[in-house]
Amino acid sequence: MQIAVVRSLKFTLFSLLISLALPGLATVAELKPTAEQSKAVVDLVEKLNKEHYRDQEFNDALSSRYFDEYLKSLDSAKNFFLQTDVAEFEKYRKTFDDDYKKGQLDNSFAIYNRFNKRMVERLEKVIKTLDDPKTKFDFDVEESIVIDREKAVWPANAAEADKLWHQYLKSNLLNSMLSDKTLEESKTTLRKRYANQLRRLKQQTPEEAFSVMMNSLTTLYDPHTNYLSPENAENFDISMSLELQGIGAVLQSDEDYTKVSSLVVGGPAQKQGQLKPNDKIVSIAQGADGEFIDVVGWRLDEVVKLIRGPKGTIVRLEVMPADPTATANKQITIKRETVKLEDQAAKKAVFEIKNGDSTFKLGVIDIPTFYMNFEAYQKGDPNYKSTTRDVYNLLNELNKEKVDGIIIDLRDNGGGSLPEAAMLTDLFVDPGPVVQIRQSDDTVSRNYRAYQPAVYRAPIAVLINRLSASASEIFAGAIQDYGRGIVIGSTTFGKGSVQNLVDLKHGRLKITEAKFYRISGDSTQHRGVIPDVKLPSLLDPDQIGESSYDNALPWDRIHPAPHQNYYNISKYLPRIETAHQERLAHDPDFIYLNKQSEIFKEASAKKEVSLRLETRKEEQKQLEARMLKMENELRTAKGEKPYADYAALKKAKGGDESEEEPEQEKSKEINPKEDPYLMEAGHILADFIGQIKHPETKVAQQQ
Repeated sequence: MQIAVVRSLKFTLFSLLISLALPGLATVAELKPTAEQSKAVVDLVEKLNKEHYRDQEFNDALSSRYFDEYLKSLDSAKNFFLQTDVAEFEKYRKTFDDDYKKGQLDNSFAIYNRFNKRMVERLEKVIKTLDDPKTKFDFDVEESIVIDREKAVWPANAAEADKLWHQYLKSNLLNSMLSDKTLEESKTTLRKRYANQLRRLKQQTPEEAFSVMMNSLTTLYDPHTNYLSPENAENFDISMSLELQGIGAVLQSDEDYTKVSSLVVGGPAQKQGQLKPNDKIVSIAQGADGEFIDVVGWRLDEVVKLIRGPKGTIVRLEVMPADPTATANKQITIKRETVKLEDQAAKKAVFEIKNGDSTFKLGVIDIPTFYMNFEAYQKGDPNYKSTTRDVYNLLNELNKEKVDGIIIDLRDNGGGSLPEAAMLTDLFVDPGPVVQIRQSDDTVSRNYRAYQPAVYRAPIAVLINRLSASASEIFAGAIQDYGRGIVIGSTTFGKGSVQNLVDLKHGRLKITEAKFYRISGDSTQHRGVIPDVKLPSLLDPDQIGESSYDNALPWDRIHPAPHQNYYNISKYLPRIETAHQERLAHDPDFIYLNKQSEIFKEASAKKEVSLRLETRKEEQKQLEARMLKMENELRTAKGEKPYADYAALKKAKGGDESEEEPEQEKSKEINPKEDPYLMEAGHILADFIGQIKHPETKVAQQQ
């Protein structure tokens, strides 16, 4: 996974709406394709056909899929187009392949312009409704609104669309009122949001329309293949330089919201600690007392511009938490900083685990990312920093402390340098292959290898989670395939593809051209690395991970690469698993985590929400009581004083606090006693060591 603020350029038109001018007439100028775009679409189609890893022809069948994807990109909630519009567009369904190969974009722009027209009509009608004092919103009637309209149909007519939008307005107003705003304050906020969207419609350019069209096509090949407009190509270069001064968050479009995909390790947001993956950004304010600007419906790159800023300045975010136990939006204050290499450096700790009558001294090495200071390396600096060099030094220190085994912690490690993943593996295994790479022409390379005798030979464990990706998966997969150690945690992200940037006649194309395969022959793509011993996770794999993306490349296998086998892990797993489950059943932290997970699953399964104020208040009250009970059960089990009420819990968790001048956290030290996942990984490793007669690894014959 690339470390960047701009991650996905698959736009929806609804996210192309931002505040720039005053609202005016209910019409916008029709957009027309440029000569440069006509050349670029021919170039793009040719490169997809010749260079993309997925071999598929842009024919009538793919044109039909593109038609559906294009409409989805424009109107994913199916609340702007009417059924008559979609029926009229059907004549274009199987024409896009022929059109694009010839550089013809007129039909695509015709659909785009119709959507603009429908949006202007709807937004002006909504603003008028909010301005009309005679408009009443009845929050006493028991009715509900469907949350996910993916399988819904477009409104049959304007009257049906009016009814749907009245429900939308009620839902948005209700959400605002549940965050302690009055009805009038909520109406004012909502009116500004729609006025901003209307203003932006009149400022759109053909390039914005073209980006939507091209990314609707590229996503049919895989989710990591994207068209970059000239401006977005420049932003991509900035983000990849790691000199970007911002908050260190990877963002993506999610219908009309900007969603946090992941956090950059060592970045300001990760250090501050409140922003979480899947949180949705609602509004942004500059400085300690700047006015919040609603950004729902804004284009991704415009949201990024507001978040990005000079080092040392303050940005405040209002977010809709992904945590379903949160009962209101939260405000987060973050100081912008440049991510420093030392903030991403590996670090170690030593702790003891008592298993039965035995006590084990264990080391843990936390690796936030696979890094290398390329500039220092190219200058010939003998002390350049890299993951492998740092871990090598830490291993020597742990050896001096005579630890019985080591945990390699790769949780939340989104990847980084592929050579570093291979060299890190080299510290734990003797010479042999680490990863296989298959190109689109089916050629397979095994150039990334371990070349030196292993530096560390005692038992190890690798701790992973859903946000462990790419290079992390290569390392964890190699350790698992060699039988070198036991892999613990939850299934990894599943990012097993390789991208390359190619220039187009207008803009650039980030294109998937290869796939990673483990030495066992299994791909890391889509499926990820499945742990030997599983730990509970609060991250929903249906929401986060490669398998959550449409058109993700599939998992498959190729021939295995000959390699050594160290421990027969499967022989030890039955006894390890039995002891593991017994601990989970009695561990207060994991009992609490499992109850949290139940709430998360219930929220994800919910298809509708009530539009009755008292019903929503009662649901919120019940959730708060449930959370208080869970939290107090955990505190009681740990010998801590229970909270008196939910307000005390909320205050303790920082739910009602917003720092004006935040002191950015230092890089957190490893504290196993405060980390139930790390402690349980320690118990599992201790069980593993306890079943091994000799501490030194015995190398088996090649298989």
